[in-house]
Amino acid sequence: MDATDRGRLPSDLARAHARFEAWRRQRQVGARIPQPLWALAARLVSRYGVSRTSSALGLDYYGLKKRAEESANPRPSGGPAFIELRSPVMAAKQCRFELANGAGATMQVELTSYDTADVEAIARTFWNVERCCKSPHR
Repeated sequence: MDATDRGRLPSDLARAHARFEAWRRQRQVGARIPQPLWALAARLVSRYGVSRTSSALGLDYYGLKKRAEESANPRPSGGPAFIELRSPVMAAKQCRFELANGAGATMQVELTSYDTADVEAIARTFWNVERCCKSPHR
């Protein structure tokens, strides 16, 4: 895409193009496109369509189409929406648990000599990192 084509892009599509190009200039060979950039592209698909968005951003049409469909129809979470943790007291000597989010990321944790505040802090950090990365301000 040359400069004259970019001049005709809507402002939000041109900004996204600039973000993708900046990432491409800095990336290491073989690095995958970060999730926040994919999320940006998927949001633009709803406004401009898969073809125009993939062309403007230099993305694979079918890969973008798949991600846009997934973001439009997120998979329901199989886990509980609420977990009650009692006040910070010694819970046990050892425990192992797995955290999962709606985007498919999982984390396995094994703790020794901990209290419930530790479990809560780990869970909040895991779930907040994913929310932070989806923020349109990043």
